[in-house]
Amino acid sequence: MLQEALREIQRGSAEIIDNERIEKLLKAYFEEGKSYTVKAGFDPTAPDLHLGHTVLLQKLATFQKYGAKIQFLIGDFTAQIGDPTGKSATRKTLSASQIQENAKSYKEQVFKILDPQKTEVVFNSEWINPLGATGMLSLTTTYNVARMLERDDFDKRYKSGTPISISEFIYPLLQGYDSVHLKSDIEIGGTDQKFNLLMGRHLQRAYEIGKEQSVLMMPILEGLDGVQKMSKSLNNYIGVADEPNDMFAKVLSVSDELMWRYYELLSAKTLDEIEALKRGVTDGSLHPKVVKEELSMEIVARFHSTEAAKNAKEEFDRVHSQSQIPTDIEEFSCEGEIWVAKALMDCQLTSSTSQARRDIKQGAVKINQEKVSDEQLQLSKGEYILQIGKRKFAKLKVI
Repeated sequence: MLQEALREIQRGSAEIIDNERIEKLLKAYFEEGKSYTVKAGFDPTAPDLHLGHTVLLQKLATFQKYGAKIQFLIGDFTAQIGDPTGKSATRKTLSASQIQENAKSYKEQVFKILDPQKTEVVFNSEWINPLGATGMLSLTTTYNVARMLERDDFDKRYKSGTPISISEFIYPLLQGYDSVHLKSDIEIGGTDQKFNLLMGRHLQRAYEIGKEQSVLMMPILEGLDGVQKMSKSLNNYIGVADEPNDMFAKVLSVSDELMWRYYELLSAKTLDEIEALKRGVTDGSLHPKVVKEELSMEIVARFHSTEAAKNAKEEFDRVHSQSQIPTDIEEFSCEGEIWVAKALMDCQLTSSTSQARRDIKQGAVKINQEKVSDEQLQLSKGEYILQIGKRKFAKLKVI
């Protein structure tokens, strides 16, 4: 059982620091029933999570399966500074009301993966605010500027003459101090967080709390393009709050190769179960599309329901396999003749008329299931089903 637990915990990880301590904690759980703490911090800088964020949540859920109590840390204080990791400029600060609203949204979304009975939600303003000026100055004495500038993104900005605010130096210290206050046994984060995660170990030593946390780092999940990291700004993401039909279709759209990456980092299936699926695809007994559909349904069921996943698959099959129109599409109306590109934009199928024209040129636009090639087409009085690609539909009534 211990080896199975270690295998599942190590699954998909990019780097583990002090794996021996993790093994000791697991051994104490299996032999003596002792629980341990695993911390993960999230700054509520946006209201919605995407599947890239849930890579860490899935790992936390695995730890819960093997005796861990999760310290789900919402960085309501540190979000006011902004994590400088990977940034080429100082981040804009968020208002307290924005942070609280985003934090509320996070709490609602994470318990679709984590067991609330084994999770403690904490806000770092609870212990950072009481530090005061004296405590903050004391914290800054634990690390020197030269070592801070060894950090890759700080080093690049310093050498290029790009400004670095003092608050950005303080950010990793505050993240590390979270581990001091919480006395965390393990902290997990993305590979881009290594400097901050190691700061927790350093400060636990400096404050002599009697332990040094292990660190487990997870890779950054690639987006739908299979190349760049999943990001809203790159529009290659699958949002936790996406509608079931959209979520199902997006997961199904990933490449066969990327599918296995998603299985490893996002699925609740065991490594042995995933290996069995791989063998089935290799020997031809399973079609990759069937395996991908199984992953799509698992993810939709997690964030919505089993019934929603079943309905999403049926709708996808109906629309895409049989070239039919979705049963539930948004309706719009307008008065008087309208240019097709403007109609596509007004129906929220595209962001601009120029993008609409590009879509038409690429053959991606259909009206009433007939491909459109005329960029100057005018739509007169009547009802139209507008479509871009395989997933975007709208009904337009021209009065």
